[in-house]
Amino acid sequence: MKDVVLVVGSSGQIGTELVIELRKIYGNSNVVASDIRPSSEKIIESGPFEELDVLNEKRLREIIKKYKVSQVYLLAALLSANAEKNIEFGWRLNIRSHSNVLDLIKDGLVKKVFWPSSIAVFGLTTPKQNTPQYTIMEPNTVYGISKQTGERWNEYYFNKFNSDIRSLRYPGLIGWRAKAGGGTTDYAVNIFHEAIQKEKYECFLKNDTILPMMYMPDAIRATIEIMEAPAEKVKIRSSYNLAGISFTPKELAEEIKTYIPNFKISYNPDFRQEIANSWPQSIDDSCAQKDWGWKLNYTLEKMSFDMIKNLKENN
Repeated sequence: MKDVVLVVGSSGQIGTELVIELRKIYGNSNVVASDIRPSSEKIIESGPFEELDVLNEKRLREIIKKYKVSQVYLLAALLSANAEKNIEFGWRLNIRSHSNVLDLIKDGLVKKVFWPSSIAVFGLTTPKQNTPQYTIMEPNTVYGISKQTGERWNEYYFNKFNSDIRSLRYPGLIGWRAKAGGGTTDYAVNIFHEAIQKEKYECFLKNDTILPMMYMPDAIRATIEIMEAPAEKVKIRSSYNLAGISFTPKELAEEIKTYIPNFKISYNPDFRQEIANSWPQSIDDSCAQKDWGWKLNYTLEKMSFDMIKNLKENN
């Protein structure tokens, strides 16, 4: 009998793509999408969807019991830029949603949980180049502090209750199926939409701001691979570094120009620049490679080609 999977936050940037991939593996009826707002037509029409505010623990447990869920992917969160504007809600959503799901596994209601961390756990004192798995972590944003807190809870629940929780520190994520969700790396999604529609884009980061990014198909594959890996291969129970491709807004703009020659970019840095300055420029993910065989697929060139092709075909 196949596992039944619940994806919490199925309307977001990751959830939109993850549900589709999981349904290919587990079957449409065995992957329950849930969010506080409706998901895409494709998700709602292809399998079960439940309206859920993950802060409502009673409702969460009702859904778990109704579908006999055995795996939960918790994607609901307030991202870096939005959390700075709404500190109390950002902290409450990011922390309470996590503890609600951790208690499901502690109480024996589900077998396995995926919870995403982020490069936001790092701070100004973290080595910027090839940031190691174990290093100084002094985040200075609400989002980063909540993610570092979550990593500590993950490891605590694993050590104390043998809870099977798995996690990745995502870099900035770029995909074409859903709009960006209010993070500091959103420029790398928005730039493609604006380039196609208007042939110009005003970037909220400086032209030379290097950040680690990843194309969504790689991020979805990594997420499913760590969840499918045998438990003994998942040796890090806080969260694994996940590297992608590091580039600047200027480098991305130059790549886009090979497909849209008239594209112009301008720069008007805002409060997100300070957040970006505190994050690494490149990540060492050798632990993920060694432990469960992680391998990156998309380069900047391959990603840009695919983004532009899909956005033109689907918009």
